[in-house]
Amino acid sequence: MSMPTTTIRPVPLETRILLDHRGVAWVEGTNTKVKEIVLDKIAYGWSPEEIHFQHPHLSLAHIHAALAYYHEHKEELDAEIERDYQEYLELRRQAGESPMAKRLRQAGLLCQGYACMMDGERG
Repeated sequence: MSMPTTTIRPVPLETRILLDHRGVAWVEGTNTKVKEIVLDKIAYGWSPEEIHFQHPHLSLAHIHAALAYYHEHKEELDAEIERDYQEYLELRRQAGESPMAKRLRQAGLLCQGYACMMDGERG
């Protein structure tokens, strides 16, 4: 008795990740970057199901495709996320305190950082 011949062929996935002209990864058919899904996972600890609940326009297939892409390109995406964060910090530093925050601080309704909570001040 001979063994049946098995043919292995790749099955294309319907959910794809596309790179734009800058190399930014997007979930095809959505207006969502892979790193946005990844940040939900990292920052909030959300499961794919929770990400879907919070962003119902994304299917679980979209979310899993984005997370799979992240794990295959983790080093470069982590570096991109870190660069974005550093740029945010620099822009925030350059912008300075908003006029509203200044008024609240002058009125004693806003304190600076964790230390004010430890001192029992309002914050």
